[in-house]
Amino acid sequence: MTKFADIGKAPKDLLSDDYTTSVSLKCKKNAGPIAVTIDTDRAASGALTSKIGTKATFMDVFFDVKNKPCGAQTLESSISPYPGCKVTFKGGKGADLDIDYATGKIITNTTIDVKEMSKISSALSLSVAPGIVAGGSATYGLKGKGLTSYGIAASYSKGPLFTSVESAGNVSSVNVGVLYKVNDTLSVASSSSHSSAKPLDAITVGGIYKAPVGDIKAKFGNDGSISACLIKEIAPKVTLTASGTTTTSDLSNFKYGLGIVM
Repeated sequence: MTKFADIGKAPKDLLSDDYTTSVSLKCKKNAGPIAVTIDTDRAASGALTSKIGTKATFMDVFFDVKNKPCGAQTLESSISPYPGCKVTFKGGKGADLDIDYATGKIITNTTIDVKEMSKISSALSLSVAPGIVAGGSATYGLKGKGLTSYGIAASYSKGPLFTSVESAGNVSSVNVGVLYKVNDTLSVASSSSHSSAKPLDAITVGGIYKAPVGDIKAKFGNDGSISACLIKEIAPKVTLTASGTTTTSDLSNFKYGLGIVM
């Protein structure tokens, strides 16, 4: 079952995940029943900032608390009152109540702004046929604004091929994603935006190759941007990601990123 928000996820993940221009260290460790994560980033000035997160489950209620460098906190808690239904509360600067429900070939997702009571958003996805998923979403303003946004999306997958079409800007443009698994070691993907004003606004092409030295990813955009990264497990449960990006118009404008997860 696929949520509406995840209909075009596969090619997006290949073309966006792991690419970075920052230096970071993420440490994960269980402290009894509590999972603790410390995520540290280094700024260009050399200053270090850390986010601390804790996750735990108590009496069938899941809690996720994050402490940000600025001192702000966010809380996410969820519970499944009955099979197929999940209720989640997300609190930070705002407060949202999410209700997810899955039955048969249908998944619905509803989000209510319970702090300001300003809007309600709802989405639905349906497994139309084997390999075909379609859905729609809408946001309704509760303070006289009426219908503020809406969209549709669909995906098709068969064998090594996956394609998706998602609307944007209240169906004023569409984003097309394609993912093709060439073999067990090579996959390629593309993402493009189209509208009546700009038939081909943006396009990005990339891929991943599972080499003996690690996973090698690269992508190229029609704006001249070039990015590549290497993801390698350098020790048991320790992953290193080295990334770099530049543009064809100015190769000297090279930015690098380095991340370690352990």
